[in-house]
Amino acid sequence: MRKIVVSEFVSLDNVIQAPGGAEEDTEGGFTHGGWTHPFWHDDIGAYFFEEMDQSDALLLGRKTWQIHGGAFEPMPDGDPFGDAMNARQKYVVSTTLTTTSAWRNSTLIRENVVEEIRALKAQPGKNIVIDGSSVLVHSLARHDLIDEYSLWVYPVILGGGKKLFPEGLHLPLRLIESKPLPSGVVLMRYTRA
Repeated sequence: MRKIVVSEFVSLDNVIQAPGGAEEDTEGGFTHGGWTHPFWHDDIGAYFFEEMDQSDALLLGRKTWQIHGGAFEPMPDGDPFGDAMNARQKYVVSTTLTTTSAWRNSTLIRENVVEEIRALKAQPGKNIVIDGSSVLVHSLARHDLIDEYSLWVYPVILGGGKKLFPEGLHLPLRLIESKPLPSGVVLMRYTRA
């Protein structure tokens, strides 16, 4: 059975919104986009490629899929990050999209989301990675479909924004790896307890 791995940049106050840029996701009046930049370390990029080697699919909510597709689809062949993201099979969960033509190798999941994702997990293959996609992560966590959390925890408090873990969720986890970086970021990997 395949594993679903949630891979996120997260602040100390559980925020995952707009880590990459000021205009990435301003929903709800969020004004701290790009909060990860001052803490970059090359080990973060190296880990990205390790994680991609262990996966063969991405599972994303509509908004994250659109943001990623807008960034990666136009990248020329030969860009290492673009090649890794564009080559993967993508599954996008949305009730409003009617086509996935905006980003290659994408499949739309519109109905019976929990059942469809259970079926994806049952297929042979490598890990399925989710990033961003707060609404989808909340739903999958509530249905106990997430096998691992791979979190880059940043030494910053953002004071608001979209959260990784929803209110009211009780989720016992077991730490399987911890790796601090000189920039103050800590990789924390957890599986279900």
